[in-house]
Amino acid sequence: MENSLMTDWISVLHSYLAYIVLALLFLAVANALTGLLKNRIFNLEKDYRLSLFTLILSHLQLLVGLLLYFISASGFNAIKTLGMGGLNSAARLLAVEHPFVNILAVVLITIGWSRHKKFMEGKKKFKSITIFYGLGLILILSRIPWDQWFN
Repeated sequence: MENSLMTDWISVLHSYLAYIVLALLFLAVANALTGLLKNRIFNLEKDYRLSLFTLILSHLQLLVGLLLYFISASGFNAIKTLGMGGLNSAARLLAVEHPFVNILAVVLITIGWSRHKKFMEGKKKFKSITIFYGLGLILILSRIPWDQWFN
């Protein structure tokens, strides 16, 4: 497969997977927040699976993004070619800010997942997921290249 064709295909996968991850992340945060506020019991069928599926897909999105970062011209290659000082704000967003902040967001989501497993009480489980998945969602939304995503 030609490199640009492969890069285009992975870029499209990364974009469409982002819609799914954002939707699931929003649902997981909203579900955990309502569970926390309504003092619900943590349900393995609904709450656990939604949080786990969100965690898995966010990790998958990160792997696809890292692959894209290392094979595309606007990722690591932009830094190698232009240096950090040569990047304009749009290039810096793609080459530095977007990957760094999204890695941090997935780390926070993973911490929220790991912490929730340590608790027996539903309220603490929901609180952990609400805080850490919520922070991850905010970080991801803050570094999406909105102007380039729809092109």
